Amino acid sequence: MSAAASSSPPLGRYSTLLPPSWRKCIVQWLADDAPTFDVGGFVVGDKPEEAWLLGKTGGVVAGLPFFQAVFEELGCTVEWLIEEGSTVAPTAAAPKVVCAKVRGPARLLLLGERTALNLLSRASGVATEARRMVDIARAAGWRGEVAATRKVTPGSFRLVEKYACLVGGASTHRMDLSHMVMLKDNHIWSRGSITAAVRSAREACGFSSKIDVECGSYEQAAEAAEAGAEITMLDNFAPAELKAVAARLKAKYPHLCVEASGGITADTIASYLSADVDVVSQGALTHGYPCLDFSLKIQPGLMAQQQSKL
Repeated sequence: MSAAASSSPPLGRYSTLLPPSWRKCIVQWLADDAPTFDVGGFVVGDKPEEAWLLGKTGGVVAGLPFFQAVFEELGCTVEWLIEEGSTVAPTAAAPKVVCAKVRGPARLLLLGERTALNLLSRASGVATEARRMVDIARAAGWRGEVAATRKVTPGSFRLVEKYACLVGGASTHRMDLSHMVMLKDNHIWSRGSITAAVRSAREACGFSSKIDVECGSYEQAAEAAEAGAEITMLDNFAPAELKAVAARLKAKYPHLCVEASGGITADTIASYLSADVDVVSQGALTHGYPCLDFSLKIQPGLMAQQQSKL
């Protein structure tokens, strides 16, 4: 991997969370996109060029480390003009916002273009949707957590989507199947009861993992709490019923974490919020998000002009 330098501002406070292995994903994604000849690269050659990253739809920008890593892998440099988590807001007068400048050989800029844009546009889409949900919750005076779920793109791309949730201000919930224990209806039906399932889970996970149980009634949630679950997920409740059940649970089990889930949207989230609900989780944050539109455009002759001034 090239040690090509990049410019300020920094990539964002969450970039240091990424595991050491994440850059291997970048190498694989680049390899997937160019498994044989790169004829387009042959056409443009190694002429030094500068390309501008243009934001064309409004939203929260996320995924800067992934975008930058693509071009670092190819020996190019990235100069960022925005900070991660900031909002891009194109207008009629300025329909394209310059977010970054990428410099390097023309063929390498184009080799990394689509992979980098795919990562940035999808991460920004997740972050934008997460920010929207969090803003609705905060405007209602609620201070709980809006969380994603495990409805993510299979494979290593889940890391991008979960990372983008953080940038947007939401909680990641479970990163994967091994992160926390969630006992859903299928677990309960197969094991025979909530109590048996929770006790079996505790035997395996010990004290270091929380247990979250999907519940369809107050009685199920109370059984989960009595068995030792730390979290009860009230799934597919109507808002009024959910609030009533959450209040009963908190009155009897004040340290229990109450999660609301199931079909909650931007239009309905406010109706599910109460002081007795700690978490609202939404699969749509990572499987129904719209992508933001970015493009990378080479500025012909710009590098030559800059070099002639030196």
